[in-house]
Amino acid sequence: MTPFRLLVAVALLLAATCRGFAADVVFPPGAHVGMKPLVGLNRARSFIGFETEDQGVKVLIADLPADAYNEVVSAFKANPAGSGNIKPESLETPAGLAYYTVESARDGTTNVRRYSMILPGPTFSGYVAVQVPENASKIYTDDAVRQMFATAQIRNEVPVDEQLGMMPFKVTELGSFKNVRMLAPGAALLMADGDDRGLETKPFMLLGIIGSAPATPDDRGRFAQQIATTIPGVRDGRITMSEPIRIDGQPGFETRIDAVSGKDNTPVTIVQWLRFGAQTSMRIIGSSPRTDWEKAFPRFRAVRDGIQPRG
Repeated sequence: MTPFRLLVAVALLLAATCRGFAADVVFPPGAHVGMKPLVGLNRARSFIGFETEDQGVKVLIADLPADAYNEVVSAFKANPAGSGNIKPESLETPAGLAYYTVESARDGTTNVRRYSMILPGPTFSGYVAVQVPENASKIYTDDAVRQMFATAQIRNEVPVDEQLGMMPFKVTELGSFKNVRMLAPGAALLMADGDDRGLETKPFMLLGIIGSAPATPDDRGRFAQQIATTIPGVRDGRITMSEPIRIDGQPGFETRIDAVSGKDNTPVTIVQWLRFGAQTSMRIIGSSPRTDWEKAFPRFRAVRDGIQPRG
């Protein structure tokens, strides 16, 4: 082959490779991990990640605890050959050294290839899972998925407006909370003054939707008190008040609890508001150290009154 033809061949190869990816790294809404998705992959409709139009090829993106990455690294060093015919591979990415696995499996009656990658983050581990059905494997090959993985990047923070836009309701008032982040994408939102290491030592709120509602108005009090007992991290709780109220014109219930929380047994006061719909209930929880309650409660109420339906 002449030098000129060689250069043309290389140029065509590079052009074909570039057409296989998005031009820039794409961060799906709510995700800390972004990458250049392969051709044909667009934002997923029902989860955080990407998928093909027919939803056959899926790329799921999630956060894992920070220790998860170190555990994978330790396991890789202890047994680099892997187990069960699944050998972990390392891969350099803009986010750092990642590890991934590939395996053949079945999804119902369909043969699929499954890929899992974990990569380091500042306070979390990034995780990406890909599933490719057999009828798409000639396009989404092992090598193509590896190349996509190699473009993975991390962003430390997801913009607050982006997170709020994923919730099934509008939050128009943040109550001056400094830390706002989703706990479950599109389902639960945390608003706090502190961080995870000492959340209960400062005021915080949890907002979300419960997939159930009391069957009749007479059941609302019992329903509210039962739900109040499921607030995580609370010990020695004592209900001090539980009564029906109206929230933005809809029936609701307010329950207050005195309890202790956290490793230092911080005395806290908690308010739970439920706003009832036909089949679901909005749940709003505000927790504050008892010494800060008088200042925290107006902030909680302002956030509650600023929540509006979408549509």
